[in-house]
Parts: sequence; C-alpha cells; structure tokens
Amino acid sequence: MKLKLLAAAALAAAAVSAGAQSPGVTKTEIVVGTIQDLSGPIAAFGKQARNGLQMRADEINAAGGVNGRKIKLIVEDHGYDPRRALLAAQKLITQDKVFAILGHIGTPQNMAVMPFQFERGVINFFPLTGAREMYEPFHRLKFSFSPPYYDQMRMMVPHLVKLNKYQRVCALYQDDEFGLEVLRGAEAGLKAIGMQMVERTTYKRGATDFSSQVARLKAANCDLVVLGTIIRETIGTIAEARKTGFNPAFLGTTALYTHLIHALGGKAMDGLYGVQSASHPYPDDASASVRNWAASYKSKFGEDPTIFSVYGYYIMDVFAKAAEKAGPNLTTDRFIEVMENTTFPRDMFGNPELRVTKTDRLGQKKFRLAQIINSRWTPVTDFIEIKPE
Repeated sequence: MKLKLLAAAALAAAAVSAGAQSPGVTKTEIVVGTIQDLSGPIAAFGKQARNGLQMRADEINAAGGVNGRKIKLIVEDHGYDPRRALLAAQKLITQDKVFAILGHIGTPQNMAVMPFQFERGVINFFPLTGAREMYEPFHRLKFSFSPPYYDQMRMMVPHLVKLNKYQRVCALYQDDEFGLEVLRGAEAGLKAIGMQMVERTTYKRGATDFSSQVARLKAANCDLVVLGTIIRETIGTIAEARKTGFNPAFLGTTALYTHLIHALGGKAMDGLYGVQSASHPYPDDASASVRNWAASYKSKFGEDPTIFSVYGYYIMDVFAKAAEKAGPNLTTDRFIEVMENTTFPRDMFGNPELRVTKTDRLGQKKFRLAQIINSRWTPVTDFIEIKPE
C-alpha cells in the first residue's frame, strides 16, 4: 500500500512538473498571447499585426490545428504604454497561462515585460521591434526575427552617404530606447567612414508638432536626416520640412516602412528611404501568391493588408511550424530545441531565410533599402547581410 502511495505521489509530481514546463498546452489547445497597441500612437500597426496573427491561426485551426490542437490567441492592448504592457503580460501569464507571447509590439514595452516574463519561463517569440535587446544578452527564451535598428542604420547610412555624397548628416529621433538605437547605429556607421553627426534633435512619444525640430535641422544645413520615427512623426516631420523649403534626404528604419506613410502623407513623402525585409503586400503585387493572399485578407477583415499584417501572419506561421515539429508532447524545452535546429526558408513575402542557434537568437540577418517612388515603396538595393563591426 505504501509503495502504491509513493508511486501515485511520484506520478502527481511528474504531472505538476510537466504542467510547469508546458503552460497553455492542453489536449485540445495551445494558448498563446500577443500584446499590441490597439489604442495608442501606433494602433494602425497593432491592429494589422493582430489581424495577421489571427488570420494564420484561423487557417491552421481550419486545417486541423497543430498536432490536433487548436491555437487560441489572446490579444491585449498596451496603448504603447510600458506600464500597461506589464499589466497585460501579468494577465496573460498568470491568468491565461499562455505558452508564449508572440509579436509583442514596441521596444520600451518589451523591455518592461521581459524580466517578469522570463522569471516565469514564458517565451518571447518574434517581438515587433528591431531593438538589439530582443536577442542580446542571450536568453534561451528570446527569439527575434527583426534585423536590429542599430545595424540597419550602421550599414545604410554609410551606403547612402557614399552613394549620394552627403556631407552633413543629422538625426531626429524618439526620446526612448527605440530612438536611441537608431541614433547609435547612425553614429557608428558615420564613425566607420570618418564622419560625425552634425546635429541631433529629439521628440517625446506622442508629439504632433515638429516645427522646432525641423527649424533646428534646417539651421544646421543638413543634407541627410536619419529618422528614429514611426508613422505620424515621420509624416509630420517631412511635411513640415517641405512646407519650409527644407528638402534633405530622409532615411528611416523598418519602423517607418509602412504604406501609411504615403497613404496619409501623400506626394510629399516621395523620396523617403526606409529599410525592409519583407515587402509590403500591394493588391497588385507581381506575385500571384501575394495577390491571392491580399484578396483573402481583405475578404476577412474588410481592408487591404499592410506590412504589419505580413509580420503577424509570418510570426504565427513560424511558431506553428515549430510547434508542429515539436510533436504531440509540446513543452517549452522541446519547442526551443526545434527552433535551434530548424532553418525556415524564405517565404512568399520576401522574408529572408530564418535560423536561430543555441548561442544566437537573431533569426534574420538580411535587409535591403527601399524608397517611396510615385507613392509606392520600391526596393532600391539587393538584400545585404549584417556584417560584424
């Protein structure tokens, strides 16, 4: 009798241990969460990312799920506020018991959440930010797919300077971790070619008036302005510059690579440079696969997809493929093992080949330069690979 009780206790302990390793995994479901900006300054991005995540989850579920389990996506809104992001993560992890958090948008928001998230053993899967902190320092629960803002600017600023013979490079950037990463990358790129930043100016999150910043850049006679901006800050800055007759070249990161720039800013946005990995899914894309996907998306959500729809769709797709490969006994450890030993090929949207390793959590290391030409983002270079400093 005593032996039977001991055996039962051992089995119960093993079950508890397995449950601790596999939050959000039941016989019928894999519960995952995402934290988006659905009510703040980049709500347009957050809503589209949510739609992309949900679209791919619905497709997978309609096809039978992941090893027979349906994906349940729980969405929380942080309004681009790091404090709200932490509250959202606490809910997802302690109440909803999610297996992983997918596509969490925003640099300051991820920075606020990750310590709590990692203490509880929950994977941060492909956050929507190009900050280096998403994969450095190494942590086994970090998985990043976005080439870092730092390296984007470190490599693209010298490229443009050499190509167009710019002499006076300046920067306008958001006064937070995101903006600082853009600035640091630009400064490192200039240092590599023996140049320095001529002028720097900042703005607070949520700012709408950029007249003083533009006046400062104009007074410095800048001919290339590096932008650590997102949507409305990009449009507001360039519109103000055009209005005052100030017409330098503008270069930004993947954070401003969105159709909303030319859709909302109009013809004045022509000439803006940005960095891309995947391409914006225009409804008349040359690829029939992308055109069909865009039509399906519009049928489902009543609007055309954007690059953030692509990001969301891609994130869920890679997650599901890794979870499927992990087999019926899905655990955090098994999922990590699969990710460390799988290469995901380039997809129909142009996302480069993705591979993480046991020591490197940055999955994509290629990007290219694009420019708004005739109110449409157009690639102007081939893909380049991040080179060590």
